[in-house]
Amino acid sequence: MTHSPGFAGIGPVMQMAYWPKDFDAALKHWTEVMGVGPFYLLENVALEDMRYRGEPTKFVFTMALAYWGNVQIELIRPLNNDPSIYSGEHGQQGDALHHVCVLTDDIASARATAEATGGVVLVEAKVGADGAVLYVDSGGGPGKIVEILQPASGSEALFGMISDAARDWDGSDPVRKLSF
Repeated sequence: MTHSPGFAGIGPVMQMAYWPKDFDAALKHWTEVMGVGPFYLLENVALEDMRYRGEPTKFVFTMALAYWGNVQIELIRPLNNDPSIYSGEHGQQGDALHHVCVLTDDIASARATAEATGGVVLVEAKVGADGAVLYVDSGGGPGKIVEILQPASGSEALFGMISDAARDWDGSDPVRKLSF
């Protein structure tokens, strides 16, 4: 019997994402207690052609991104009640891990791998001009939602800037706004 690499075969975990009960308190905890920062705030994010379980949705959210070493930390604040992984059966708001993210350069192949393991695509959307994202329910257990991101052009530079800021961060200006 051959071992299937499953989701791990798509790529390494690059992000741990949280949907905290209190977004501002979570930012304070991560920056002051954990020493992670600075966080970069992206507000009113609405991904193009977003679908939840195959149906169009107009979900809008704010995210805060920072790096803890080589791992990106993401905090999510939903801004509306449109269908998403932050509502219904997957709406488990709390201070525990909500999902992890892996990167791919081939979203179609990653989707096939996820579905071959029994994963169910919950959300799919375009990211920028040439990127894409899937949120997949892996079927159970902690961390069962896996985000699979094919980054848009320019994402590497953005992630690099946030990572560089974390490396030299002195604790000042812990939350910084980004606009696109």
